[in-house]
Amino acid sequence: MKTLLVETGTEEIPAGYIEPALRDLSDNLLNRLDSARITHGDVSLFGTPRRLAIKIENIPAMQESLTTEVIGPPERVGFDENRNPTKAGEKFAEKIGVPVSQIQVKQTKKGMYLCAKKEERGIASLAILENILPRVIREISFPKSMRWAALSTEFARPIHYILALFGDEVVHFTLESIESSQYTYGHYFMKPEKIKLSSPDNYTEALRNAYVFADIQERKNIIESQITKKARERGGRVLPDQELLDIVTNLVEYPMPVLGSFDNVFLELPKEILITAMREHQKYFAVIDENQNLMPYFIAVNNTKVKDATLSAHGHERVIRARLKDAQFFYNSDIKVSSETRTEKLKKVLFQAKLGTMYEKIMRVQKLAGFIARDVQQNSDIVSMAERAALLCKNDLVSQVVGEFPKLQGIMGRVYALAAGEPGEVAQAIEEHYQPTHSGGAVPKTFTGAILSIADKADSICGCFSTGLMPTGASDPYALRRQGIGIIQIMLNKQLSLSLNKIIEQSVKQFVLENNQDIADTSGKVYMFLRDRMSHLLADQGFSKDVIAAVVNVSADCVPDVWNKVKALEELKAAPDFRPLAVAFKRVVNIIKKSKISEFGQVDPEIFEKESESRLFSACLEIQQKVSEHLKNGEFNEALLEIASLKQPVDVFFDQVMVMAEDTGVRSNRLALLNRIACLFEKFADFSKISTS
Repeated sequence: MKTLLVETGTEEIPAGYIEPALRDLSDNLLNRLDSARITHGDVSLFGTPRRLAIKIENIPAMQESLTTEVIGPPERVGFDENRNPTKAGEKFAEKIGVPVSQIQVKQTKKGMYLCAKKEERGIASLAILENILPRVIREISFPKSMRWAALSTEFARPIHYILALFGDEVVHFTLESIESSQYTYGHYFMKPEKIKLSSPDNYTEALRNAYVFADIQERKNIIESQITKKARERGGRVLPDQELLDIVTNLVEYPMPVLGSFDNVFLELPKEILITAMREHQKYFAVIDENQNLMPYFIAVNNTKVKDATLSAHGHERVIRARLKDAQFFYNSDIKVSSETRTEKLKKVLFQAKLGTMYEKIMRVQKLAGFIARDVQQNSDIVSMAERAALLCKNDLVSQVVGEFPKLQGIMGRVYALAAGEPGEVAQAIEEHYQPTHSGGAVPKTFTGAILSIADKADSICGCFSTGLMPTGASDPYALRRQGIGIIQIMLNKQLSLSLNKIIEQSVKQFVLENNQDIADTSGKVYMFLRDRMSHLLADQGFSKDVIAAVVNVSADCVPDVWNKVKALEELKAAPDFRPLAVAFKRVVNIIKKSKISEFGQVDPEIFEKESESRLFSACLEIQQKVSEHLKNGEFNEALLEIASLKQPVDVFFDQVMVMAEDTGVRSNRLALLNRIACLFEKFADFSKISTS
């Protein structure tokens, strides 16, 4: 068994490209090894801005041999009556490369057929690796790739060298003009010389001696430990920021943190501005005290050793001082602008070519937010706050700070609203209306923020659907799926029993449509779109697809109810006597469908011929009231148990009664009774969708 090591040395690769590229490299290479019948052991990935590497242990010297059984022509075709091979038999033996004497006859489903075992002997793994490694390197995917010189290969950055070792042997291949070798290189500035490797086993140690920490986790641990130590030197701690830590880890090969400071006067700025100015442009870590307040310090992570740490810190300080002065100027200029002036400026900001300006959007969102607030809570304060927050929610888009730091949109909206004297909940709602920013992300904490977020997202979805900008399987340029999931997550989190249909119809009405039919068609498409999002979310949470379909096919209008019904039905489905219950209910539905009757009359007890009809009707009347009350109170488990109690009288009914009687009056009455039963349990779910196999 040998170890394979492959390293691609390049110019500086963007930090966000490195780990996805390594996963892609690993998946592709392992798939090709599996396809080539080459087993392997543990896999290790290494990456820095200037290298992508993979090490795979316990690879055999030879690929596995393969023995397969090949079926040939029928016995009567392959052999004559004297059991001598015919031309067809000889051709079959020749085709698979075995003597005719090794041909056997085997019983198959189709009869007696010729068969033989074909053995494909394994070849050297080294020869296979020479063939597949250049393909694997070429196929690494990046968000953006480039070509250089006269080469046709595309990669994130120009490739300078390729290291490829299989044990102590070089895996020889050429990628364009680059020949693989057993050489790697150390740190570009501190030790750029060639390093000859005799074995993959000393890869990380050889690079460590050349000022390169190739292991990503090791590098991250070093950075985390060192920046923690630096912050403690000033009595503080690093502001937690896992994303920034991941980025910085992949920006350096040899991390060397330095502590810098800035003037106290900048602490007068909102802390979000300071943190963002340090983080986004410079990738500096902020330092906070025990009370979570920002301290006038930052930590930069250099990629080289420095002779004078103080001099290096001063260099960083000059850079951040200029950044913070710009931010200070932008903020002070923004504070002087009134909310009304910013709202007016939105008339010149395009939201989407077919959907108008940002000003037009906030006018629609304001109306929709007011509608939702009145629907969910008859409180004039909530309505006025929702409408006010909607009017101001996009104002910060025309501010200078957000122009410089786009990630602060929403946050600066809150800051400017508070500075203008707006109520705290209005200001908070402005920040929260973008939430959640991803599936499973934080949702608005305030009630007003939840209403505004739903209104904003519904406006975007309904607007795009109204103008034909629906997402496709290949693209979703306006992130409508994410926004749809956001609406659902907010309603679930806040347990908002809002009608999706009402919100959708109210939103769609605000766009230019020709007639009521257009409104209904577009509203229906949006409803189905959101219903599909619910189904996907429920499936991701582990619920059965048939249970999900049974519930959402009846109604997906109230999001919390959908989840509660699915949970209740999933619990009932796990019960041992559920299958016969579902079968009985399916039978009711199937009989009604086959009758092809569109309207059923009232059930007339006077026409009943059997006692089982009367008992079923009485049970239905008794349970109907209870089920309605349970559903009204959101008691879905109780409602479902009441419905399930109909199984016994339904079974007796089918045992004793012929539904499709010759007498048309009796037949219609029995169908009307079954329809009443069906309507009762269809208030909860479509049991015909439940799998009973």
